[in-house]
Amino acid sequence: MGKKPRGLNTGLKLKRRRVAGRWHNKWYVRKVLDLRRKADPLEGASQGRGIILEKIQLEAKQPCSGMRKCARVQLIKNGRQISAFLPEDGAIKVVDEHDEVLVETIGGKMGRSMGDIPGVRWKVLKVNDQSLHHLLIGKLEKARK
Repeated sequence: MGKKPRGLNTGLKLKRRRVAGRWHNKWYVRKVLDLRRKADPLEGASQGRGIILEKIQLEAKQPCSGMRKCARVQLIKNGRQISAFLPEDGAIKVVDEHDEVLVETIGGKMGRSMGDIPGVRWKVLKVNDQSLHHLLIGKLEKARK
């Protein structure tokens, strides 16, 4: 690439050069094109409702070897499918297929997955409008749908 223009009356050309150069910065591109919201299944919302399609187990990343309990969830608002983590012991026994769940972000860095669970960015909070935690400790019994 050549040198920058210098001298009188080069302000406009320098300005255009700066604007063109900004498109090589991935953070600028993501911000201007609003790619974070477009790629987000929850469409900017902090939480979303969905229906459980199936329960799955994912193998943890190296060096761990445990099976992480997750569920495939279809969001009600747009029909997109996501994988959601089922936190705490025994959560997979409480949740059944076709249950309505409330999911939220799992809190990984930069909106990505957290810990050793590959590709899972959401976790289940509620099952049929009842707190998953309270169902697990026995304070609530699961509602019939």
